[in-house]
Amino acid sequence: MSDQKIKLGITLGDVNGIGPEVVIKMLADNRIWELFTPVVYGSAKVFSYYKEGIEGAENFQFTTVKNAGEAKPKRINLVPCIDEEIRIEPGVSSQQAGKAAADMLRAASADLKAGTIDAVVTGPFNKENVQADDFRFTGHTEFFASEFSGEPLMMMCSEVLKVGLVTIHIPVAEVSRNITSEKIVATLGRLRHSLIADFGIVEPKIAVLALNPHAGDGGLLGAEEEQIIKPAIIEANKNKILAFGPFPADGFFAAASYEKYDAVLAMYHDQGLVPFKTLTPDGVNFTAGLSVVRTSPDHGVAYDIAGQGKADPTSMREAAYMAIDILRHRKNYAEMTANPLPHFERERGGRDLSVKDLKLPEQPDND
Repeated sequence: MSDQKIKLGITLGDVNGIGPEVVIKMLADNRIWELFTPVVYGSAKVFSYYKEGIEGAENFQFTTVKNAGEAKPKRINLVPCIDEEIRIEPGVSSQQAGKAAADMLRAASADLKAGTIDAVVTGPFNKENVQADDFRFTGHTEFFASEFSGEPLMMMCSEVLKVGLVTIHIPVAEVSRNITSEKIVATLGRLRHSLIADFGIVEPKIAVLALNPHAGDGGLLGAEEEQIIKPAIIEANKNKILAFGPFPADGFFAAASYEKYDAVLAMYHDQGLVPFKTLTPDGVNFTAGLSVVRTSPDHGVAYDIAGQGKADPTSMREAAYMAIDILRHRKNYAEMTANPLPHFERERGGRDLSVKDLKLPEQPDND
């Protein structure tokens, strides 16, 4: 698969949040079209509304197509899939916006299943207003897990840090009873496989965080480390997974110990995401473990700045780059594991180029 031929599906997310703005800003620089063919799921009305408030996007143009199969390279292809009469209210949470976000997601998912797009980058939605009788998911991860084969793993990724989660979108009060040795071992296995197949890391080293302060202080501050996490690490090592820990989360990040490992496994959502977003504010959310590739920016709907032209598209752009890189790594991994001959470059530590290593062509001279 060449990058030129990759069709990347993009959903706008909540139309009252910053999703439409960061998508327009990312695609307004037409040099990025050299890397993939954008297929945007949304609305011409939403595009037209938001481009007016974005400096430099006055000439932003898109082509409406009936479906992804009609998408043309080197242009922005829009697949209308929501009510064009939708009310656009930047900064306002509404059920209408929630329904539109869910409709875009379903349309992109259907095209992923049909193979008319190669991967999808999802704009942020509001987990509360998307809830409806026919949509009961606490996040994108859970939605894609229901739609595609595999066991999902929520990963936050950047060049600085990669974090996987044992538990995802559940209340903190329920974290402890949702952590078992078996679940940790299984999650470590999925994380290791993703690091190898999706990121090209030959044999990853994974740090495992403790659940309790001071890693439980030998049982004084909690028994999970001694009874659940340490046995899981031992079992993972038996399965040839290079897992280490458990490490107290505060000291681990304060001492920059994450630099010694290829990834970190956190026990719960905020334990992993707070340091990740602090250290890498332009990171990417990747749903690993599935048969398809889905990424997203690591920020939310940001109602407080929606419609003001202030939103930074960097994380959205990084999500697009990462989706392309993962597609390439998966292709290489499939070829490597299917071929019994040794791969000399890989053995001696050679690496694949990432999308960001490619030099984008210069902007054309309009004079």
